[in-house]
Amino acid sequence: MERSIEICECTTLEQLAACVGLQRDVFKLPEVELSPVRHLVVTRNAGGFILGAYSNGELIGFVLSVPAFLRGEKAFYSHMTAVRDDFQSSGIGARLKWSQRTKALELGVEYVKWTFEPWKARNAYFNLEKLGAEIREFEPNFYGVDRTTAAEGEDPVELLSDRLFAEWDLTSEKVQALAVGEAFAPAAAPRAAIEVPPDWKALLAEDPTKALDAQKRLRAEFETAFESGLVARGFLRDDLRPMYLMY
Repeated sequence: MERSIEICECTTLEQLAACVGLQRDVFKLPEVELSPVRHLVVTRNAGGFILGAYSNGELIGFVLSVPAFLRGEKAFYSHMTAVRDDFQSSGIGARLKWSQRTKALELGVEYVKWTFEPWKARNAYFNLEKLGAEIREFEPNFYGVDRTTAAEGEDPVELLSDRLFAEWDLTSEKVQALAVGEAFAPAAAPRAAIEVPPDWKALLAEDPTKALDAQKRLRAEFETAFESGLVARGFLRDDLRPMYLMY
């Protein structure tokens, strides 16, 4: 049976509870780190919104927009975007983000910001090339130590929660072009590039020491690049050497 996808705002307690359940399934976080229903209720009451993606009436993804004041203007902080595993790579994340843009503009907001892990090439490509976000800020160990397991039976690996900040200018020339399916070519060539592992999950499982070394290298290269005034505005997707393009 063909899947029918609908994007709509989550407003009821039942809908918000389903968002909490989806967090649990997708992120595999301990209960103490989940955003509970009360947090979602407060977010809506404070001027934010939660958009859900539904397949035949069942929640399969959502994006949470927290009201913020950034760069001296009204903004939204996109705290999380979750898509159920069996709907990954089917365009649901993109539909949620573009719907988030539409809703934000309706509310008079032109700027959205969120964090993501620097070493995940797929996320970087999506944020920079599919959505048109830019990156000019890096924060080491933003949430504290992430405790993960590199491989079944191995000792836990203490991974610092380094994060990049995606800045989404909803009315920029690039974002407006991408929003209507048009290609966008930068006017100038990049001045530098920062390579990331092509498959972070596999690297972490196979050789945790190399993964941690890669994290340290990325931290140093991003901090140096941003201190010198460079901005990440593109991402080269490559099976062997994916890289951020710095302008």
